[in-house]
Amino acid sequence: MSVRQWARDLAMGVRFAFTGGREGWTRAVLTAVGVGLGVALLLLTTAIPNALDVRHEREAARTDITFSSEQIPEANDTLVVARLDANFRDDDIRGRALDPDGPRAPLPPGVDEFPAVGEMVVSPALKELLESDSGALLRERLSDRIVGTIGESGLIGSAELAFYQGAEGLAQHIDPGRIERIDRFGDPAPGEDQSDPVLLLLVLVVFVVLLTPVAVFIAAAVRFGGERRDRRLAALRLVGSDGRMTRRIAAGEAMAGAVLGLVFGTGFFLVGRQLAGTAEVYRISVFPSYLNPSPLLALLVAVAVPAAAVLVTLFALRGVVIEPLGVVRAGRPARRRLWWRLLLPLAGLAMLYPMIGNGRENGDFNQYLVTGGVVLLLVGVTALLPWIVETVVARLGSGGVAWQLAVRRLQMSSGTAARMVNGIAVAVAGAIALQMLFVGVDDDYTRSTGQDVSLAQMEAALPSEVPLARATDEFRDTEGVKAVYGYSEGYVGDRPRIPDHGTMMTVGDCASLREIARLPSCDDGDVFAVHGAEWDAGEDMAKLAAPGRKLYLDPTYDGSPKGREVPWTVPQGVKAAEPRRGLLAGIDRGGFLITPKAMAAALAPGLTGHAYLKLDESVADVHDRVRNTAAALHPLTDTMTWSATERTGRFDAIRTGLFVGSACVLALIGASLLVSQLEQLRERKKLLSALVAFGTRRRTLSLSVLWQTAIPIALGLVLAAVVGLTLGTVLLKMTGTPVRVDWTSVLSMTGIGAAVVLVVTLCSLPPLLRLMRPEGLRTE
Repeated sequence: MSVRQWARDLAMGVRFAFTGGREGWTRAVLTAVGVGLGVALLLLTTAIPNALDVRHEREAARTDITFSSEQIPEANDTLVVARLDANFRDDDIRGRALDPDGPRAPLPPGVDEFPAVGEMVVSPALKELLESDSGALLRERLSDRIVGTIGESGLIGSAELAFYQGAEGLAQHIDPGRIERIDRFGDPAPGEDQSDPVLLLLVLVVFVVLLTPVAVFIAAAVRFGGERRDRRLAALRLVGSDGRMTRRIAAGEAMAGAVLGLVFGTGFFLVGRQLAGTAEVYRISVFPSYLNPSPLLALLVAVAVPAAAVLVTLFALRGVVIEPLGVVRAGRPARRRLWWRLLLPLAGLAMLYPMIGNGRENGDFNQYLVTGGVVLLLVGVTALLPWIVETVVARLGSGGVAWQLAVRRLQMSSGTAARMVNGIAVAVAGAIALQMLFVGVDDDYTRSTGQDVSLAQMEAALPSEVPLARATDEFRDTEGVKAVYGYSEGYVGDRPRIPDHGTMMTVGDCASLREIARLPSCDDGDVFAVHGAEWDAGEDMAKLAAPGRKLYLDPTYDGSPKGREVPWTVPQGVKAAEPRRGLLAGIDRGGFLITPKAMAAALAPGLTGHAYLKLDESVADVHDRVRNTAAALHPLTDTMTWSATERTGRFDAIRTGLFVGSACVLALIGASLLVSQLEQLRERKKLLSALVAFGTRRRTLSLSVLWQTAIPIALGLVLAAVVGLTLGTVLLKMTGTPVRVDWTSVLSMTGIGAAVVLVVTLCSLPPLLRLMRPEGLRTE
């Protein structure tokens, strides 16, 4: 068979699709919508790496706080920057105070000129929030006048909350990590990405699990209207075409729908790209310009989709005999064979087996074997489900009229029913496996902070100008604050420069100090030395606390800014105290404990105030009320919300990416299922009308449609759970993680899949009721 003949037959099928009247156009449009939804998601996926790269580049380009101990001298081209990051309810706010040293100071990306003191430049999203009623509490904290907005080049997403605030006098507060002098924006020494094999495996599996259902849906979409199309093809045999030519014409018709689907998909993607600029999913937002698909991957999609349409159609017609007088498919079809369907998941397991036990110690996982193994296991669901549906429905017994109608329909076309739920089954199987993997390795990327959230829920670090007593009084008067523990902290060494020995010095009232150590007795004016604390491992507190010994508060270290080096003589009558694991989190706190009356005034500049707050969480916006109080005390007051644990940033980012992708795939699943359901109802219009004309109740027909959906989806979800648990177990063994099944996640993933199908079925009821009319029998 020549290439020219193939091209001619495919071209004829394309013409039939667009010139075959209403029937041909309807099928082409249905196919195009189904394919277009999948293509849009594929294009979005190919654009995600570019979007992440742009976000990373924008983040790097505006880097200012570098945690560098190297001091840049003041010049007319330098700028002092203070980190004012904050939170408002559940949202993060990126904030910076800017104090230029001269006229040539570098401007942040996206900012045209420096705001003056009392002014600020904000992101569009923050401006909208501040101007809304819900931002009333935040306006108390950010009360400066807005004089401009930050441009796109200075933001990592359209929904990012960020501001730059004018300031003065920041130079005297320089503290690496919080307040620094810079001569340019941008990461001066970008670090190399430290590869974690398990994280790379997670990324790889996430992409495979999210994209496989999309491919399944596209393959199903090109078969929309298959039964009517096959009957039309019988007319071609009547005018002289042979069986092979007829199949090629059918493939051309499917290819036409797929090509139109590429056009629809591009349109859907462009619309979605614009909408992405106004949406935020799991705190991730992008600008439309970020979502530019890779040209090579976009070309691959453009070639692969029509090719897949041709191959799927030829494969689907392999068992259909198209004769001049009709299509031979009404007779009892040959039973589906099981052996080759089992080969797919078994081959997938065989590809993954060599990597079992690799963990983190034996290098990266082979990405080709991982991709191939996961794909074969998930595609195995699509191969096994038709056999399972056929086998089960063949054994279903009698029941009510609705049940009998549904069962008989499934027995006649079990393959069509299985195709409808293949995508949802694949998605649920992949989601179960990923949830098992995430839950299994979660402990490896979650660590305890050591913060005792039963004693305090927030912490405030005070600038040296703010007296601790005043701050604790203000916090106590804040609505929702139940208790305040205030400390002034610093470090003392045995020499003013580069000390060999040293320990902590903590100043606070007796109630606060009892949260740090076990005190024999305490009165204002006492000084304590904590012996045996984990904090002072290796230090001889008996020598450091010897009466009359001179120590230095805030000594200078090599390579760090010059400290204040305040001398302090250990007084007589220092009491011994025992350490306790208490409020200051995670480790036994040692050193000197001093009550306020015993602290010399000269020590105050070398100490940093900290307030630890116990909150009444039932008070609305209590955290933001505390932040407002802190900002009123001093703009540089840094507040932190405590948590018992924290996760690795990259692990959280991958998990967030999974949630974003899952939301998109679920939307695709719902839309595609609805299109598929409507196409099935359209093909059965005359049958439904005939049943109604003979007196069948609409309630009975509606219930039969529900059963036709419920039976395959129930079987599909059971198969998905089995495959998902198997794949999850293998992935956990590959990472060297003990296997445990999170049944809550399994049931929730299965329930989400069932809920999507239920919603789609309910949405298809109005069109079904319109189709169930005797007038549908009329033929024009």
